[in-house]
Amino acid sequence: MNKILERIGELGIIPVVKIEKAEDALPLGRALIDGDLPIAEITFRTSAAEESIKILTKELPKLLVGAGTVLTVEQVKKAVSAGAKFIVTPGFNPKVVDYCTENNIPITPGINNPTQIEMALEREIEVVKFFPAEASGGLPLLEAMSAPYSGIRFIPTGGINQNNLCSSYPIIKCLLVVVVGW
Repeated sequence: MNKILERIGELGIIPVVKIEKAEDALPLGRALIDGDLPIAEITFRTSAAEESIKILTKELPKLLVGAGTVLTVEQVKKAVSAGAKFIVTPGFNPKVVDYCTENNIPITPGINNPTQIEMALEREIEVVKFFPAEASGGLPLLEAMSAPYSGIRFIPTGGINQNNLCSSYPIIKCLLVVVVGW
């Protein structure tokens, strides 16, 4: 498995962050490091994402920074150029996934059905994002889908909160995502 994805697995939780102003990136990154969670997935849902990734990777080299909500190859290029070490997509866009795999960029594409899992396996992807987890069927669907696919790990996200995190998603072949507003 890719070393970046191994590190994500070791950490167990990925804070997903939507940053509105790039000047907020550094305090957030410092807080994550101080909280012993040196990882952040910066979503590409704001115009501050690219600059935030640049700031974090330059100023806090111990922080593992990735880009999330990546929808296009152009966004992948911007994110990687800014210093992102991994890419997360909400769905399975073959163009984005293929670009990343062809360029050795760790990617975790979004899936919510067996066909998409098989598309990932066909591309030798070992970690996928189960999204939207709760709306797609939650833990019962994840358990059912994961049964025949023992060689893949899932990152459930979407509808997971402090009330269902521990009870609904015990760590069994899963990494967990926490969404942070900043």
